[in-house]
Amino acid sequence: MIIAIVGLGLIGGSAARDLARTGLATTRIGVESDPHHLSTALQLGLIDRALPLAEAVTAADLILLAVPVDAILRLLPEVLDRITDRQTVVDMGSTKQMIVDAVRSHPRRARFVAAHPMAGTEDSGPAASRETLFAGRAAILCDTADSAPDALAAAERLFTAGLGMRLVYLDAACHDLNAAYVSHLPHVLSYALALATLDPESDAQVRFSLAAGGFTSTARLAKSGPTMWEPILRQNRTHLLDALDAFRTHLDALTRAIADGDSDRIRALITEANRIRAFIA
Repeated sequence: MIIAIVGLGLIGGSAARDLARTGLATTRIGVESDPHHLSTALQLGLIDRALPLAEAVTAADLILLAVPVDAILRLLPEVLDRITDRQTVVDMGSTKQMIVDAVRSHPRRARFVAAHPMAGTEDSGPAASRETLFAGRAAILCDTADSAPDALAAAERLFTAGLGMRLVYLDAACHDLNAAYVSHLPHVLSYALALATLDPESDAQVRFSLAAGGFTSTARLAKSGPTMWEPILRQNRTHLLDALDAFRTHLDALTRAIADGDSDRIRALITEANRIRAFIA
């Protein structure tokens, strides 16, 4: 299968590595607007050749959009305009509702599969890419009834045989609601934690010399850059604001218990939170 990968950062580059390793891609065509990223991807062997978008779309069996979600909104209609009924387009964006709405009435909507591989790191760029980034993770496929059966089958093969993922099927609204809580909210909280601990009036050198695993695991996401995350937070703001309201309610409850020195209430809230052990290791 000839696969064009549009966007050669962490996600696109890691996909390129696995598509070569698993043999699903016979040829990997790269499309990248950043000359430095493109040069790095070629040097690392992430792609077999680079082409402009129009030529890459013409040459590929499957076009994989691994760019920020605002770029997906812009590029997806253009890509669908250029394809035939034998090609498949798959996106890897962290939001889904605005993306599927943007092409709902497109004449080639059936050739598109809306997807979100639940994998990543706080690093960016092709040099951060790595093999097996996606292995065992969930690939969310959304609104699949709107995709042609053969296009859906190609996407399923991409994520299972090509990237080693397990498939989950959701509608776009359900995806965005749940992604707000388990993906987007943690990033906002990590950014807020970083901002609080970077208070210019504090002695950062002393403060961060004390940081251990609890802080670093919680603050790690704050290293994720704005190019990817600003449009995600904006596009999913309705669900994200609900998630922030829920978080604020529980934070206020803990704040009151601590302020009151209410040991029983503090213990009760911690015990309630401990129920998360049933769902994550």
